Amino acid sequence: MQQKVGLVYLHHGCKPPIVHRDVKPSNILLNQVFQAKLADFGMSKAFATEDATHVSMVVVGTHGYLDPEYYLTNWLTEKSDVYSFGVVLLELITSRRATSEDINMIERVKSMVAQGNVNNLVDPRLEGRFNINTAWKVVELAIACVSHTSIRRPTMNNVAMELKNCLQVEKACDGKPNNQSGYLSFNVESMISPKAR
Repeated sequence: MQQKVGLVYLHHGCKPPIVHRDVKPSNILLNQVFQAKLADFGMSKAFATEDATHVSMVVVGTHGYLDPEYYLTNWLTEKSDVYSFGVVLLELITSRRATSEDINMIERVKSMVAQGNVNNLVDPRLEGRFNINTAWKVVELAIACVSHTSIRRPTMNNVAMELKNCLQVEKACDGKPNNQSGYLSFNVESMISPKAR
């Protein structure tokens, strides 16, 4: 059995489940080899029972990463963390901050995807050196995570599996002639499932 860590552990390994409530880049710490650790559990909330699907409470979190459904209904779910993680994933893909730009990053990404334009979404510092199919999959996954309604979002288990699959594709392409991957082969497994501190 594979060990569950980070958000996957909080959502699917803890009994009852715990929602972090403040997933954002500054709460994901990296060591010298880019292994991530999830930090700042000050706003985290455990469900009353193992079978609970949500908890009703006052909205807290960081602007730009806050689940719009939670904001409107005061119903906190595991999918609230999934939304926030989707925003972080979009920031990694695009190298744009969710909270510091004049335009809505999520809407910009959705618009460019609708036009079939993923190449121009990916961090320009990669200079096109990435697998386009993997980029599409990661962008589509991030968009699913930031769906306005939680029912349309994947679970953190599903997010972790999909990102691990993308990482395997990147690793398989690494070192081959005309390869445009390898530059995205950072420690995705560690980042999506950072060890709880």
